[in-house]
Amino acid sequence: LEWLGLSDNGLTGTVPPELGDLIQLKNLYLSSNQLTGSIPSELGKLTKLEWLGLSENRLNGPIPSELGKLINLTVLSLWDNELSGPIPSELGELTNLEELILSLNQLSGSIPSELGQLTSLKYMELEGNQLTGSIPPELGQLTNLKGWFIANNGFSGCVPAVWRHAEVNDFDWLGLPYCVAP
Repeated sequence: LEWLGLSDNGLTGTVPPELGDLIQLKNLYLSSNQLTGSIPSELGKLTKLEWLGLSENRLNGPIPSELGKLINLTVLSLWDNELSGPIPSELGELTNLEELILSLNQLSGSIPSELGQLTSLKYMELEGNQLTGSIPPELGQLTNLKGWFIANNGFSGCVPAVWRHAEVNDFDWLGLPYCVAP
C-alpha cells in the first residue's frame, strides 16, 4: 500500500499506531475527520512517506519527534488540531520538506533554530499558536520561502530581511521590523 486517503470521511477514534507498519506508504491523508488522541510516534517508521496530512481533526498532545525521521516528506500538514508543546527540533532534519503547516494549534515555546536547515521549504504556516521568543536568525537561510504566516503568536525581535520579498506573508500584522543584515 503506497497511498491511503481517508480524508473527509467522518472518522472518529484515534490514529492507529499500526499505520507505522505500512512501510511502503508514500501518502497518508486523514484530514477533515474527527480523530482524537495523540499522533502515534510509530508514524516515524514510514520513511518513504512524502505527504502526511492529519489536519482538521481534534488531535492533541505533542508533535512526536520521531516525525523527524521521515526524510522523504515534502508536506507535513497538521493544522487545525489541538496539538500542544514545542515544535520538535528534529523537524529540522526533513531537508526535502516544502510545506510545514502547523497553524491553529496550541503549540508553545520558540521556533527551533534547526528549522533553518529546511532549505527546500516554500511555505511555513505557524499562525494561531502560542509561540513566543524571537525568530531565529538561522531562518534567514530559507531563501526559497514563498509564503510565511506567523501572526497571532507572541513573537518579539525582528523578521529576517531575506523574507521581505516573500510572495505571501503576514509580516505587516506582526508589527515587527525587518532585521538589519550584519
